[in-house]
Amino acid sequence: MNMAAGSKPVLLSIVELGGYPDFANLYQKAGYDVVKTDSVRKAVKLIRKHTPAVIVAEFNFQSDFRDRTSSLETVFSSLQGVSETRVIVFYEKEFRHQYERLLNQFNPFDSLAFPIDETRLEQALKRALAINP
Repeated sequence: MNMAAGSKPVLLSIVELGGYPDFANLYQKAGYDVVKTDSVRKAVKLIRKHTPAVIVAEFNFQSDFRDRTSSLETVFSSLQGVSETRVIVFYEKEFRHQYERLLNQFNPFDSLAFPIDETRLEQALKRALAINP
């Protein structure tokens, strides 16, 4: 299990753009120790350090990338073959088509469209904890 020193599973929250509520209290209430970062570059280092049970991240479509849709692909790539981390992705409905391209390559644990339904998020967190206690 991916545990912090306090024997709770670690949830890595990657908030690059934000503009939505801080769900840290919800994450803690669901039973996680929360580690936050504001960049994928920092997140990759934190993944190695903490091996989180869950990562919650935004899909931010970046049209200037030639071979990728977003920096979220870097997060998924850093997890391949290393851990059983569950990834929950927040995405904008207007970018669903681009998000589908990411889904063709990677398999997030859950995807939630903005505005985020806190009940659905809490259910996803509890499911992730039940699968990976």
